[in-house]
Amino acid sequence: MEVLDLGDNHIEDTFPSWLGTLPELKVLVLKSNNLKDLLNIPRGAHLFPKLHILDLSNNNFSGPLPVNLIINLKAMMNGRNRTDKSLYMIRYLGEQGKLLRPYENSVTLTMKGQEIELLKILTFLTVIDLSHNSFQGKIPKVFGHLHFLVGLNLSHNYLTGSISPTLGNLTNLGWLDLSSNKLSGVIPRKLGDLASFGYLNLSRNQLTGRVPQDKQLSTFSSDSFSGNPGLCGTPLPKACPGDAQPPPPSSTSTFNHEGHESWFKQKVLWIGYASGIVIGISIAYIAFETERPKWLTRCVKLLERRVAGWMEKPKRKAIKFHGH
Repeated sequence: MEVLDLGDNHIEDTFPSWLGTLPELKVLVLKSNNLKDLLNIPRGAHLFPKLHILDLSNNNFSGPLPVNLIINLKAMMNGRNRTDKSLYMIRYLGEQGKLLRPYENSVTLTMKGQEIELLKILTFLTVIDLSHNSFQGKIPKVFGHLHFLVGLNLSHNYLTGSISPTLGNLTNLGWLDLSSNKLSGVIPRKLGDLASFGYLNLSRNQLTGRVPQDKQLSTFSSDSFSGNPGLCGTPLPKACPGDAQPPPPSSTSTFNHEGHESWFKQKVLWIGYASGIVIGISIAYIAFETERPKWLTRCVKLLERRVAGWMEKPKRKAIKFHGH
């Protein structure tokens, strides 16, 4: 037996660890039943040697996450199931000596937050789904040894402590869902090194600090981090201390600044205008003294009278030019 799917039934029992003695079992789906109590595996037991899909979601398991079970998942650690060179899990049915017909296994899994029916099971797909139970305690570091793991869902439990940086060792990880727990501490930057990372959900926890902007982590939206009051920084709307921009200038200071600037420009304009008139009169006067035509003399006198009138307005003395 390679595939055993007993999901969506009303089975009331503890975890049937004896299934681990099936030497060829690769897919075990027991989701949405009434399995309960601790998920105990004896220390040193050699069980589930080829298992690469384990779905125990939507049950009533409690206690710590099953370290002894995870240690036994050798196919997820060293890729022992990669001895199968085919792309899909296919069995050939029929009696020996007769025409064999292929049988393709199928399964329904929660992948990247959505329930997807796989009509064909990829041989390289390795998934652990322990979501929607009552597991407690910390996330064991042993998860970091599952180098061929593609998907990990531990959401909707009562997990505490920090997110182990060893999860950054899962170089084939495509999605990670740790939402709706009680995880605390900062988000490990090492998660950003996962090149295959396409889905992340850390929402509704008690995480704190700045959201790392390293590599893959910078590609996720605010939904991946929402519901953590202690988190700050992009892409969340809450800025971290020291990130706040200086407040814009008040309307009064803006008005004073603009008024001062306007007065300064006006002053420069009048100075330039007066200087131009004085220089123009000087040039014309020199031309007059050097016996230029009479029409130029009339222009000079007319311009002189206009300057005198302009100078009287600010109550200043007019400057007149007299010949010698």
